[in-house]
Amino acid sequence: MTYLIKTNQLTKVFEGKEVVSGVNMHVKKGEIYGFLGPNGAGKTTIMKMLTNLVKPTSGEIEIFGERLTNTSYEVLKRMGVIIEYPIFYEKLTAKENLELHCEYMGYYDKAGIDRALDLVKLHNVDNKKVKDFSLGMKQRLGIARAISTKPELLILDEPINGLDPIGIKELRELFKILCKEYGITLLVSSHILAEMEQMADTIGVIQEGKLIKEVSMKDINGEQTEYIELKVLDIKKATYILDHKLGIKNYKIMNEHMIRIYEQTISQQEISKTLIMNDIEIESINKKHSSLEEYFLNLMNGEGIHA
Repeated sequence: MTYLIKTNQLTKVFEGKEVVSGVNMHVKKGEIYGFLGPNGAGKTTIMKMLTNLVKPTSGEIEIFGERLTNTSYEVLKRMGVIIEYPIFYEKLTAKENLELHCEYMGYYDKAGIDRALDLVKLHNVDNKKVKDFSLGMKQRLGIARAISTKPELLILDEPINGLDPIGIKELRELFKILCKEYGITLLVSSHILAEMEQMADTIGVIQEGKLIKEVSMKDINGEQTEYIELKVLDIKKATYILDHKLGIKNYKIMNEHMIRIYEQTISQQEISKTLIMNDIEIESINKKHSSLEEYFLNLMNGEGIHA
């Protein structure tokens, strides 16, 4: 298997505090790797180490099969990066900003600039200064700048922060196009679970500087289980009926009114009918399945989910 990024016991200490601890990360070539964790978990620090903006305290980084060192200039040319908020020359247009970027990157394909602006849907703002751009337009321009030199690897730190639902959807589709049609590998950090679920091929879950799980979305989806969510007024009486009348043992009491039934052999209709016949007042009963959000929260709470 080909990994574009590998880290070995990557660690960073700031002012005596270990903010990144022994991270072993594996980003496959040709995938979207979703770097998932709460704010302050260490995502940005790791991305800065991957791009030589911050030096590790210990551990190693391998990118494109080469060990990253202080003089890895050629490796950096093969990457496109947005870490934290993208900064531009505000009095210049989008195209002028990209032309300057390509010039100091030593990349001289003028058509590439137009292609990048087309991809992010900024092809019709030729005379508009960047200072007049909305937040979403600036985010898209940052991505255009990152892809204008045709990188093999794109590293994006919280790229959908502050965008409206339409802007988020557009970027999500763009990332899929860049990966599947242009062959760019993406490392995208976020704390928004639903977006990672819809976009990523692999999820890396980080908490308090530790990478606590790397798992493919395919495996997570395979693990997601269906259950029946039951809300009743009298939970003690309801669980008695489940145990003694229906023989259901595989259930979990969620709170004083909610039960999750994981038993697959008895239908929802049969459960409803039996409860009603035994004078159990049902507030609601619905078939559901576990989500990435539950998977993530279980991991964070240390409940030992395995994939």
